[in-house]
Amino acid sequence: MSMSPPLRTLIVDDESLARSRLRNLLADCQSPPAEVVAEAAHGEGALDQLARARFDLVLLDIHMPGLDGLELARRIRARPAAPAVVFVTAYAAHAVTAFELEAVDYLTKPVRAERLQQALQKAERYLKERRSPVAEPQDVLLIQDRGRTERVPLSEILYLKSELKYLTVRTASRSHIFDGSLAELEERYPARFVRVHRNALVARAAIRTLEKYDDGEDAEGWALRLDGIPEPVMVSRRQLSSVREALRDAR
Repeated sequence: MSMSPPLRTLIVDDESLARSRLRNLLADCQSPPAEVVAEAAHGEGALDQLARARFDLVLLDIHMPGLDGLELARRIRARPAAPAVVFVTAYAAHAVTAFELEAVDYLTKPVRAERLQQALQKAERYLKERRSPVAEPQDVLLIQDRGRTERVPLSEILYLKSELKYLTVRTASRSHIFDGSLAELEERYPARFVRVHRNALVARAAIRTLEKYDDGEDAEGWALRLDGIPEPVMVSRRQLSSVREALRDAR
């Protein structure tokens, strides 16, 4: 037996016998099951129901007085988190228009139980595909290393340091050499990296502490300690205020 939650269904048909038949057929459908939450005898009544409750599926007749099924489907399609639409009609002539409106299926009366079951399965697949989270493209640096290209996610980078004509890209596990511009990366990812020295950017999320540091040349120097690596990253006097601000924002 299917463990899927029932499809919350709205039946829209101006004939009460047609609505009753659909309700009876749906009661026998189990994969996926469907729950008739509401019915409407015309398009305006359907819009009222859609405004009151959430539906997964609308079983929709086409020829109805007032707002017909095709126009109602257009309005449904424009709604946020719109339900799946399956047309149920005595007329086959509108099938092309129905699918242009992104209907999941098109059933002709009298509806057979097996065809209705197939339509429910199509609706379930449609809803799963549409509601599944779409992975955001991950920002990466493409690093050429000994004839191969390696994708290093920006989320793993702790700092970038300019060394002669190249950048050292430091992650928690290793260092890479990258042919790129520090200034360009700073401009492109200001929310991710903060300038700490004329030759270095640090990942804001990796900053642990700012501390006094004697590097042998400047006893009044400052350095950052970062999560995941032992070596400090020097902070210039010029960038000290920006680094302190980044620390405050992180708390």
